[in-house]
Amino acid sequence: MTADSRRMHFRMPLNFSIGNMIRITESENPFTSNIDQLETIEALRLINNEDKSVAAVVSGILDEIAAVTDKVFERLSTGGRLFYTGTGTSGRLGVLDASELPPTFGVSEDLVQGVIAGGYQALHSAVESSEDDPEAGAADLLKRGLSEKDAVIGIAASGTTLYTVGAVEYARSIGCFTACITCNPASPLEDVSEEAIVAVVGPEAVTGSTRMKSGTAQKMILNMISTVVMIKLGYVKGNRMVNVRASNIKLVERALGLLVLETGISMEEAESSLARAEGDLKTAIVMVRKSVDLETAKEALESSGNVIEKALVLISSD
Repeated sequence: MTADSRRMHFRMPLNFSIGNMIRITESENPFTSNIDQLETIEALRLINNEDKSVAAVVSGILDEIAAVTDKVFERLSTGGRLFYTGTGTSGRLGVLDASELPPTFGVSEDLVQGVIAGGYQALHSAVESSEDDPEAGAADLLKRGLSEKDAVIGIAASGTTLYTVGAVEYARSIGCFTACITCNPASPLEDVSEEAIVAVVGPEAVTGSTRMKSGTAQKMILNMISTVVMIKLGYVKGNRMVNVRASNIKLVERALGLLVLETGISMEEAESSLARAEGDLKTAIVMVRKSVDLETAKEALESSGNVIEKALVLISSD
C-alpha cells in the first residue's frame, strides 16, 4: 500500500462529543482538598496514600493487559513493530518505555517506537496545543511507515485527546492491531481501539494533574506489556537480561556477571570470552556453552532470531 493510498484509505469522522462525558481524572479529590494548608510531611503522606491505590487498580485489570500483550507479541513475532502514541505526560511515558528497550534487551531501536505530539521537543518543553489535531496523529504514524503488520497503543489519561484518537483510528483503518491505555471509562479512545486497558485510579491529589496517579498507572502497564513481550520473544533467560547491550561500564559489568552465572566460568575467563565475542553477551554464552567459535555462534543466533536457547538447540542438532 503506497503512502497516498494509505492516506486515502484513512477516514477521520471523529463525530464524538465529550461535553457530557464525566472525566474522573478531572474530578476533585475530597481527601486532598486542603493539601495546600498542610505541612510538608502531611502533604507527602496524602500523596503517598493516593499512590497506594494504583497497584490495586492495575491488579484488577490484568486480563485486559494480558490480552493486549499477547496481541502485541503476535505482531512483533511475525515481523511487525509496536508504536506508542500520545501527548504530554502520556506521550513522554511512551517514548520513555520505547527508549529503554534497546539497551535492556538488545533489540533494534525500530522495534518499539514512541510517537509524541509535537515531536521530541515535547519531551522537554510543553507543546500541548499539538494534542488537538487528529490529523497530526495519523500523519506522524504515516511518517514512520506504519503498516498493517504493526501494533499501535494509544496512551491518554482522559481518553479524549484528539491527536491520540486520530492516530489510533488511522492505525486501525489500515489493519494494525490497536489498543489504548486510559484512566477514564467509555472514552472516545476506547471506542476506536480494538482492545482497551482502562485503569480508573480516581481523582488526582492535585485536581487534573494526570502526571500523578494516572501517569503511575500508565508507566506500570507499559512496563508490564513491553517486558512480557520481550520475555516471550526470547530475550530473557530465566529472569536474566541475557540480550543486554554492554555499551557502558555498568552494562559490561552486568554482562560479565551474567556470563559467569550462565556458564559457570571464572570472571577472568568471562572477560576473555566476552572480548572474543566482540562484547556481545548472547554470543559469548553460546560460544562458551557449546565450545564453538565466533562465526558459528553468530550464525546460530541469526538463524534462531537471536534467542539463545534456540541457538543452543540448533547447534546441538547440527
